[in-house]
Amino acid sequence: MNIKFITLVSLLIIVPKLVLAQKKHIAFNNPEIQYEGRIAFSDSTACINWSGTSISLNFKGSEISAILKDADTANYYNVILDDKVISKIHLSKEKQNYILASGLSKGKHKIQLYKRTQWGQGQTFFYGFETDSSAKILAKSKPKKRKIAFYGDSITCGHGIESAEGKDSGAGHFENHYLTYGALTARHFNAENQSISNSGIGIMLSWFPYVMTDIYDLTDPHDKTKKWNFNNYIPDIVVINLFQNDSWLVNKPKHPEFIAKFGTVKPTDDFIIKSYESFVKIIRAKHPNATIVCALGNMDATKTGSKWPNYIVKAIENLNDKKIYTHFFAYKNTPGHPKVNEQKAMAVSLIAFIDATIKW
Repeated sequence: MNIKFITLVSLLIIVPKLVLAQKKHIAFNNPEIQYEGRIAFSDSTACINWSGTSISLNFKGSEISAILKDADTANYYNVILDDKVISKIHLSKEKQNYILASGLSKGKHKIQLYKRTQWGQGQTFFYGFETDSSAKILAKSKPKKRKIAFYGDSITCGHGIESAEGKDSGAGHFENHYLTYGALTARHFNAENQSISNSGIGIMLSWFPYVMTDIYDLTDPHDKTKKWNFNNYIPDIVVINLFQNDSWLVNKPKHPEFIAKFGTVKPTDDFIIKSYESFVKIIRAKHPNATIVCALGNMDATKTGSKWPNYIVKAIENLNDKKIYTHFFAYKNTPGHPKVNEQKAMAVSLIAFIDATIKW
């Protein structure tokens, strides 16, 4: 009798502890989770690829975590609590529960995971959030009234943005799309941001065997069968910042991509202009009502004497479209890719241009 009684009491003590340890799971497809960017959904997860893609949730609770798995080990995310960056997390290839915030005060909170790194650093699989069992999930924020889309290269990705001055690195640790000119501009206008960017990419030539026309319309850039539905995101403004890589590669006749595209003959000025014109036509067809800003810079494609800004000017003149503009960022005249302050200067320039030129 005594033994049975003790066992029963023990069970009564253990069970409440198990109940207290339970968490509330919010699946990736919960309607109150807010996504920004192109997301490749499946039955079990949301696949995150592009720089600047984010996942947000409003809630009341003392803690929150996210269940994530990475296809590589090069991806980093900013953890943003109540619109303030509080930490950076580095993902592993194991499916894990990452604690994002704990010990939170009572009241409403907003958690956001923001992809710092570009799609070439690998895919991330998001399975959902977890909160304390007593937490309350709140309605998602109202959609932003303004929308911007960017098509760009490493400058738009934020490649090497946090590398030491005078140095440059393609490691994911040094990328931070959150501090790029595009992200800063979008936040200034409280606009939703979609960034389709890739380090090393061009319009005619890239450092690899594909160009922007091969990936601009993909939901998942790792899968050419997953095409993006452009009706799902209708931007007010589209910014194109490409041609930097083209400007280098047309002068490298021994590079494999030059040989594959041009053989031994360098492209003519007219071919370069027509190539840019053709790409802008493609973008215009996908974004028929948007104002398009054809930008360039702030690396050496815009230094004094460069022909590349003029190529773009002539291409846009040929299109004769009153809602397409050009805007060139000042040459930064420093080694490597633009760092945080140089990206900020680009944002200031673009914001001023938009304020002066575009009504939205």
